[in-house]
Amino acid sequence: MLLQTPKMNGITGENHFVLFICLLALFSHLLYRNSSLHQVCPTVCEFEYLWGVFVHHFCPPLPNPEYPFPESGRRTTHGVIFFLSALPLQRETTGAWVPLLLFSLVLRSCFSKPSPSSFCLIICFVVVSLCEGHPSQGEAMGYTMEMFVIFVLAPVMVLIVFSAAAVLIVRKIRQHHMERLNSRDAEYGTIEGLIASNVGDNTLADLLDHSCTSGSGSGLPFLVQRTVARQITLLECVGKGRYGEVWRGQWQGENIAVKIFSSRDEKSWFRETELYNTVLLRHENILGFIASDMTSRNSSTQLWLITHYHEMGSLYDYLQLTTLDTVSCLRIVLSIASGLAHLHSEIFGTQGKPAIAHRDLKSKNILVKKNGQCCIADLGLSVMHSQSTNQLDVGNNPRVGTKRYMAPEVLDETIQVDCFDSYKRVDIWAFGLVLWEVARRMVSNGIVEDYKPPFYDVVPNDPSFEDMRKVVCVDQQRPNIPNRWFSDPTLTSLAKLMKECWYHNPSARLTALRIKKTLTKIDNSLDKLKSDC
Repeated sequence: MLLQTPKMNGITGENHFVLFICLLALFSHLLYRNSSLHQVCPTVCEFEYLWGVFVHHFCPPLPNPEYPFPESGRRTTHGVIFFLSALPLQRETTGAWVPLLLFSLVLRSCFSKPSPSSFCLIICFVVVSLCEGHPSQGEAMGYTMEMFVIFVLAPVMVLIVFSAAAVLIVRKIRQHHMERLNSRDAEYGTIEGLIASNVGDNTLADLLDHSCTSGSGSGLPFLVQRTVARQITLLECVGKGRYGEVWRGQWQGENIAVKIFSSRDEKSWFRETELYNTVLLRHENILGFIASDMTSRNSSTQLWLITHYHEMGSLYDYLQLTTLDTVSCLRIVLSIASGLAHLHSEIFGTQGKPAIAHRDLKSKNILVKKNGQCCIADLGLSVMHSQSTNQLDVGNNPRVGTKRYMAPEVLDETIQVDCFDSYKRVDIWAFGLVLWEVARRMVSNGIVEDYKPPFYDVVPNDPSFEDMRKVVCVDQQRPNIPNRWFSDPTLTSLAKLMKECWYHNPSARLTALRIKKTLTKIDNSLDKLKSDC
């Protein structure tokens, strides 16, 4: 019930304090009314409603017949009449609410005769006001600040203490429960075997070493992945493309790469995340996976793939700036062949992996490491196959590979899409083109070609599907082999190898394992030649 009152003179600091206490009382009341406590208290007395004003500065009593209080309770105030709701409680259940009950009885004794037949818990909503410029000392009702502290502040503080204790107990129980779960999961090697709170004490090498030996698959446990992702600082954008952006970031002083996918390439992100977290892909010539996360920044959802960072960049960029000698050329192509052979091979056992075909192998999807080797990246289009189940997992990605690197059977649409070997042979075609790109940058007899992409002389910079189909399928053209290659034994061997990757008939092409063995043999013969000299 709101009284129309003259303008208030202002609210003092003390009134702010009392108003704060009143809000706590309101909160306590709402907690009670929304809990199940009030449902277990049968009605043992009639509901009683009490109207009153609790004023911090009390004024002398003045006759006022319009005021809805007994004579002893009349006050001249600037403020609001507040509502006291009486909630019935049994005598046996009042023990925990004694302070509030005492407070209610004191208030009731000021305005009405207490009922001996019932105990009613009264919780008040209080709004403090000022007297009209003449605060009294509270002698009219015998109320003092000490009484206020005893009957208002003390009960509220007790309630706060009990609430805090309850929260702490619940949290302690929950923590104990989580510790039991984590200890059990660590024993059985599940993905929660590493606890996120321990991430800060480890380097990436420590975490990845643990993930390789804990039976958790290729990537880190999901809990650790999310923890690492949220501790990364993005430093600079190092690449952009149709997929999104690649950033250099830092985690605990270590450089990492963050590939941020565009929303239209969500399925590529999901595919790589799924693949890295379900199979063992830890290999020196496969880009090292650290974590994957979906995060929200600047009111938009970002898809992050966090991997090792290689400052040398992609093979595409590297070849444009660097010429190669025989050793570095063989190191690059042999490392790519080793990574591809690992992808294509199925490994059996508890630490095994299905066979994987890349489907988008090209120089831009190969990164150069500091030691001169390379690692294969971007598995968003990969397909998996397991002999044990004979299932071909193509994924659900509408994206197609890069047209310039497409094999003839893809361009003329004769590929057997239900046969896993078909996808591996597509990779071999693309590997032959990458091998050609690398070999052009190898110096022999002081001669080297400029970097050029495959078919640079017969198709535009951004060739269409039809452009490539005409050149590769109809005209059956292949990249040109410079004459100077045939005067160098290494380049001659590489030229022969790449031609065996470019057969129009897919089944006639070499396998990745055969290519790896051939390159290893070439490398060994070079070492032997050096030792003989």
